[in-house]
Amino acid sequence: MTSVDRTPEVSLRVSLFITCYNDTLFPETGKAVVRVLERLGHTVEFPAGQTCCGQMHWNTGYQAEALPLVGRFVEQFRNAEAVVVPSSSCVAMMRDHYPKMAEQMGDHKLMAEVEMLLPRVFEFSEFLTKRLGLEDVGAYYPHRVTYHASCHGLRNLGLGDSPLKLLRAVKGIDLVEIENMDRCCGFGGTFAVKNADVSSAMLAEKTTAVLNTKAEACTACDNSCLMHIQGGLHRQRTGVKTVHLAEILAGAEEGAL
Repeated sequence: MTSVDRTPEVSLRVSLFITCYNDTLFPETGKAVVRVLERLGHTVEFPAGQTCCGQMHWNTGYQAEALPLVGRFVEQFRNAEAVVVPSSSCVAMMRDHYPKMAEQMGDHKLMAEVEMLLPRVFEFSEFLTKRLGLEDVGAYYPHRVTYHASCHGLRNLGLGDSPLKLLRAVKGIDLVEIENMDRCCGFGGTFAVKNADVSSAMLAEKTTAVLNTKAEACTACDNSCLMHIQGGLHRQRTGVKTVHLAEILAGAEEGAL
């Protein structure tokens, strides 16, 4: 792995899939992704016709409504050199279900296009570490931070310790490991609504673990998990905030590029 090089040998044209969750509730995450990628010397594009990946529909029984979104995604991103997504749950949806969805529709052209496009789709931290081969992206974040490994990133995408490698290279950070880092926070989309008591118990364990680290902030690769954790921390008036990994990596010292 290498440290940041602001004049990369190959400048990529990166297409950003921001996810409807981030677009609606956490727009700063997308802005942070752009800052990081542009600082690394890449060009970022935002296809304006993009919509939801279909995960919400697919997971709640509206599978027929989700099917057209596969074609929509391919239409928007078929010519991208790389597609970067600041959400491991959305990438997991694409990798795990898009091929089967295209097959279910009986659309052989779409099946072929999905097969060609998916190897160019990356979760944000995965893109930095596995596609670009980076750990140090020139970030500065002088705060005590702990990291929560979201389920989709850990189990579906196999991100491993890639996000932690990026965090360890951040200047000024005081990174402290959380107990049971790989344990679910209890969100799981509609799981938190349909199984509220179980979800609340899981959240209580996670917020206790966060507080035990004495961290100022908890980070992760998914704002869905972070929203759930932030709700628990806020209701307890802890003063601990949540922040997406991209926002930490976008931090820079005064005067730095």
